Amino acid sequence: MQPDDIVRKEVFSARHRFHPGRVVNICFIAVLIVSTLLTWREAVVLEDAYAATQHTHLENVVNSLDRQLQFSVEKLLFFRNGMQDALETPLAAPVLHDTVSRFNDLRNKPFWQLAFDERRTLPLNGISDAFVQQTTSLIRDDERLEKEMSAAFEMGYLLRINAPAAHAKRIVYVSRAGFYVSTDPIDTVRDIPTRYYQLVTSPWFTQQSERDNRPRSVRWLTLINEKIVNVSMPVDYQRDWYGVLAIDFTFQGLKKLLQDAVGDNGEGEFQLYDNSFTLLATSESVASHVNHFDERERAQIASTLENDTVGEIRLGSRYVNWQHLDHFDGVLLRIHTLREGAHGDFGSITIALTLLWLLFTAMLIGSWFVIRRMVSNMYRLQHSLQWQAWHDPLTRINNRGALFERAKALAKRCEQQHQPYSVMQLDLDHFKSVNDRYGHQAGDKVLTHAARLITSTIREADVAGRVGGEEFCVVLPGAGPEEAMRIAERIRARINDREILVKKSQTARISVSIGVSSARESDNYDFEQLQSIADARLYQAKQRGRNQVVGQDEKK
Repeated sequence: MQPDDIVRKEVFSARHRFHPGRVVNICFIAVLIVSTLLTWREAVVLEDAYAATQHTHLENVVNSLDRQLQFSVEKLLFFRNGMQDALETPLAAPVLHDTVSRFNDLRNKPFWQLAFDERRTLPLNGISDAFVQQTTSLIRDDERLEKEMSAAFEMGYLLRINAPAAHAKRIVYVSRAGFYVSTDPIDTVRDIPTRYYQLVTSPWFTQQSERDNRPRSVRWLTLINEKIVNVSMPVDYQRDWYGVLAIDFTFQGLKKLLQDAVGDNGEGEFQLYDNSFTLLATSESVASHVNHFDERERAQIASTLENDTVGEIRLGSRYVNWQHLDHFDGVLLRIHTLREGAHGDFGSITIALTLLWLLFTAMLIGSWFVIRRMVSNMYRLQHSLQWQAWHDPLTRINNRGALFERAKALAKRCEQQHQPYSVMQLDLDHFKSVNDRYGHQAGDKVLTHAARLITSTIREADVAGRVGGEEFCVVLPGAGPEEAMRIAERIRARINDREILVKKSQTARISVSIGVSSARESDNYDFEQLQSIADARLYQAKQRGRNQVVGQDEKK
């Protein structure tokens, strides 16, 4: 690469790197990025606060709902403990004993009902011995039957004074000995066999055997067709399975329970699901406002529910957080839509923050556009002034000052790199006669044409400039005397061979005299001295008849 190429590339790279427009762009981009990051940080903080608020609201509802369901489970445990205590220590009341004794007169009837004080206790509803014997899961043991029936009457007393809450449909004790006690009355005693058969064949009864429920724990079961959620537990005494205690909750009762638990705990819809992800109740009163999930969304929610007891998930424009209940085998979901969020406190703050960011960004872009235009105009003006300061306005090549500055820099570089360096001085022959004959406009055309021929003939690394009226100078870095002479001769020949249109129908032919000097002649890289030598040889060319190149001094 030639020395001037290196200088030109470095200057261009420096100008491009520190272009004012580029600096303005970088500054505005940096401000935009910083403002966006700060806004995003605030949005993240708001999102975390929003998520924490949603979890708090959900936890409040879960705790309230859990307390109510826990009360029902504890009531069931209370009834079982009372039943077990009655089995261990039966009451010795004569009336109770006489009532139980009457069972022997009824046991062979298809259905029967025993009661001794309907105002104090619930009746026992039962079926015949034959019915019991036909069913493998039932057993009527006479040795323990009297104790169990006495205990069941006591249970009936407890059930009477502890009637189920509004959300519970019934509380029932179903015995394997062929009878049951229920808070849900029957229309007629003829319905007893059918009702008992339904009870003992229900999943919540059959799954309480010693084999299916070894821990003898509380079981929750959803009966979708009946729209009932059942909680049940076995009644055991001295390692014998006597029967099952159960409470039935209707879907509508659970809905009321859920709505009571929600109260003022935030916006959005709450949905209660069982362990099979079956919707049991919703806090929404209007059916059309209930949020529904498609199969893909249900699969997404179900997969997240398996891992943690608490969590959240985004489904499009809906934010869903969930939490498992402690005293119910299910989960509570809270669904908050984007529209609901936008109307809430966090939504208002987020919208205000977004609008502020958009306003700031719009002002920033507007400011960038105005400043960019101002800087661009100033840069163009500066560039224009700089160009005018460094170039000849007529020929559009380097003026004397620019040429001398660049020539000295190239001379120093060539000297440091031990490269050849030559200078060429040119002067148009009889230029005054052109001005006198055709006018100054024609002279300007001749100068412009000559400058164009010079710059198109020299190499890319060479530097040409106008140093006087019709006088030009060319600096040739990396060129020795012989190459400089060849270039000078090409310039002379091209100028001499061209006719210049000076007026509409008039042409003129002009010649040039050239003097050439080289640093290798005396190992002198001083540009001004080399230019002075080339100028002297130029006048020798004039004296020899013009239109020629002189590269050596005359020998005296």
